[in-house]
Amino acid sequence: MKQYYVYIMASQCNGTLYIGITSDLIKRVWQHKNKVIKGFTYKYRVDKLVYFEAFQDVALAIRREKRLKEWQREWKLNLIEQSNPRWIDLYSEII
Repeated sequence: MKQYYVYIMASQCNGTLYIGITSDLIKRVWQHKNKVIKGFTYKYRVDKLVYFEAFQDVALAIRREKRLKEWQREWKLNLIEQSNPRWIDLYSEII
């Protein structure tokens, strides 16, 4: 069964945030880390995976991503800190 991931990348603790969705979290985070795609995360050096959620339904994942993007910054920071209070890069945990 296919999985979809809503994820948050950060430049550093309390730094610039990026919220995305993917069906291949390892590959997508690797792309961010290796600056494969010249875009927002490349420009602002956003390369640390600090939060992610898994979904089996793509529609639910898309809805969650859109909702998170609408949230106030403080709410996003609280969400990250609930599961990752030290803002460690979770990439090594998913590979």
